[in-house]
Amino acid sequence: MPDVLKAPLVVEFPFTRSLGPVQSAFLTGLRERVVLGVKTADGRTLVPPVEYDPATAEEIRDLVEVAPTGTVTTWAWNHEPRRGQPLGTPFAWVLVRLDGADTALLHALDAPGADSVHTGMRVRIRWAAERTGAITDIACFEPYDGEPHRPGGHTGEFEDPLTGIVAPARLDYTYSPGRAQSAYIDALSAQRTVGERCPSCRKVYVPPRGACPTCGVATKEQVEVGPRGTVTTFCIVNIKAAHTANLDIEVPYVYAHIALDGADLALHARIGGIPYDQVRMGLRVEPVWTEGARYPGYYRPTGEPDADYETYKELL
Repeated sequence: MPDVLKAPLVVEFPFTRSLGPVQSAFLTGLRERVVLGVKTADGRTLVPPVEYDPATAEEIRDLVEVAPTGTVTTWAWNHEPRRGQPLGTPFAWVLVRLDGADTALLHALDAPGADSVHTGMRVRIRWAAERTGAITDIACFEPYDGEPHRPGGHTGEFEDPLTGIVAPARLDYTYSPGRAQSAYIDALSAQRTVGERCPSCRKVYVPPRGACPTCGVATKEQVEVGPRGTVTTFCIVNIKAAHTANLDIEVPYVYAHIALDGADLALHARIGGIPYDQVRMGLRVEPVWTEGARYPGYYRPTGEPDADYETYKELL
């Protein structure tokens, strides 16, 4: 039996969002070593603050300061920290109800071991040495047996408040293709494109999925398609790919759905060899392989007349 194919994959991008008045005040407060909550109509103080009352859905803006000390309400021990987590040594995830708050804040607790953590223990915030206006301005919580701190009565008015944040989003996972996609990948290494035909509707799917998404039956009959195809739809990319060595492409460029000859499903690939503003629906293209590559680097025009719309309209 051949080895199972697998490869590590990472999906990563910066997520940019603007802040409303409540979140702006909360994050700016963390930068200034102040923790703010928001008071609801029934007198509860919510930390972290929200913009709408979870009970009534009414908009709320009454910001109040709470203390940097609090009580652990529940916890779980993390014996093996992962990349990007608050601490590099084993720690506890804790929910802490800060003094003056009625809800709990999730963060890390730096403790010597799991046996030292318990519900009801007293803790305080350990502030980060450098603060930028993010939840990581709280480096972690630490055990505390002193007197409760009293909040200073801050109302959320700051000079130079934050108006937006950029948060990295990242997903690391290992992908293992099944039988159908393994055969597809093996064929690509020989500069061939192989799909599979549904025994019921007779459609040829590229890349193959192992089953027909329309009929729900298994597909096994392999069919070689292409190598030429037709652009069905496309988009112009104006944002340069970051931290991706194999996508060091000058913008703007075009990614398109391409219906390979003989296929009943369009695949997506980059279009090259033509100015981006000359790419169009119906353009006939062919793959360009670079030496040693396991897949086409891009598709370029063949020079053939454009395909008639009627020949690919069902593949849009």
